[in-house]
Amino acid sequence: MSDIVVKVEGLGKQYHIGGPQERYKTMRDTLTNAALYPMRVMQSLSGSRHSNGNGRNSESFWALKDVSFEIGRGEVVGVIGRNGAGKSTLLKVLSRITEPTTGYIDVYGNVGSLLEVGTGFHPELTGRENIYLNGAILGMPRTEVERNFDEIVEFAEVQRFLDTPVKRYSSGMYMRLAFAVAVHMKPEVLVIDEVLAVGDAEFQKKCFNKMQEVSRGGRTILFVSHNMAAIRSICNRGLIMQSGRLIEQGDINSVVDTYLAQTNQQQVQQINCETNSFKVDEVQIYATYGSVIKTFDSVEIRVKFTAKMDILDPGLYVGILTFDYQRVAGLDFKDFSSVSSIKAGEQAELGFSIAELPLLPGTYQLEVYLKDMASLAIELIPTTFPFDIVETPVYGSRKLESWNGYVGLKVYPYVLSNKPVGSVTAQETLRGKGETTK
Repeated sequence: MSDIVVKVEGLGKQYHIGGPQERYKTMRDTLTNAALYPMRVMQSLSGSRHSNGNGRNSESFWALKDVSFEIGRGEVVGVIGRNGAGKSTLLKVLSRITEPTTGYIDVYGNVGSLLEVGTGFHPELTGRENIYLNGAILGMPRTEVERNFDEIVEFAEVQRFLDTPVKRYSSGMYMRLAFAVAVHMKPEVLVIDEVLAVGDAEFQKKCFNKMQEVSRGGRTILFVSHNMAAIRSICNRGLIMQSGRLIEQGDINSVVDTYLAQTNQQQVQQINCETNSFKVDEVQIYATYGSVIKTFDSVEIRVKFTAKMDILDPGLYVGILTFDYQRVAGLDFKDFSSVSSIKAGEQAELGFSIAELPLLPGTYQLEVYLKDMASLAIELIPTTFPFDIVETPVYGSRKLESWNGYVGLKVYPYVLSNKPVGSVTAQETLRGKGETTK
């Protein structure tokens, strides 16, 4: 037990939708809320549905439910899951930013947290002042902060702006300083949410190297990321969160493989979004061979939609973006020759295959535009669709090096179906000539 640094048992966190918002603006507000706290506790015990003080009822939901695990000294644990799975809430509870509703947490040592841009610094204070403030919050004597001061400033690369209030920093500068403070103050447990996407590629690499150095020094790290390649390279253990529950934990490679397999099984995404011209019913992406998409795999992408008005010359554009919204490829199809038009109320399914997907391992997103080339109407589907690429594990296979800019792809557009909603027709697959987009 002496090597256990974090112990979580039966952890639950309940929130109230539409409940009262705590606002502490003045000392009077603080004292008033403190006086009313016992009454609010009694109200909260009366049920999961209660009035918010304005005559409106609020409903409760569990962001975390019955979560239990232990983390040993020096372990680097990746916490993965879809958006809304409870990852960030878990880290906030571990960081003591919010209190658990049920269960308990034992953390042996100081916790340094890097949860989101804007957390942990006072915007009116300078970079220099915030470094000392964070040291005091962690319980470090001023002499120890001074001993680490130069190293923090050098790592963050903010020497010129050290005496400028951090509210004037760019998001990248802010994050560099926040990360530098978090890792150089030497907390026993370092908690990092998906925030490093703010920095450039060079600084991200610098951060990952520092995290590995920190873990080798015997400190414990909990790291949330949607980048599976980063999770694999940094972490040795993993936790999968789903709908507020911990569904799997163990060796990082096994956990990531399980998560990617589950994710790719769910790549047919039923969505309910509409534009002026289209109602999108489904977007699907999957590897042609196997359940996990790997570098250089063949990939199929399909979009099923219902026309809300006559579309004389249908077209499709799909963009591939990194998780921080840097576009790396664009696939533009202006001519699906087998579909001359789509009438209002008809459903169509357009798609294409990509012969090879030469993308580095990581998490990507699809953005989809449906077009009517006759009227030049272009409408973006108001959501993105995430997918993960893992490195091809076969010995001797090709391997990508780092790159910047667009990727050329050989693509084959086709039409799966074009029919009135409710009718049944044989699926038609028309494959065109391969095109290379740049």
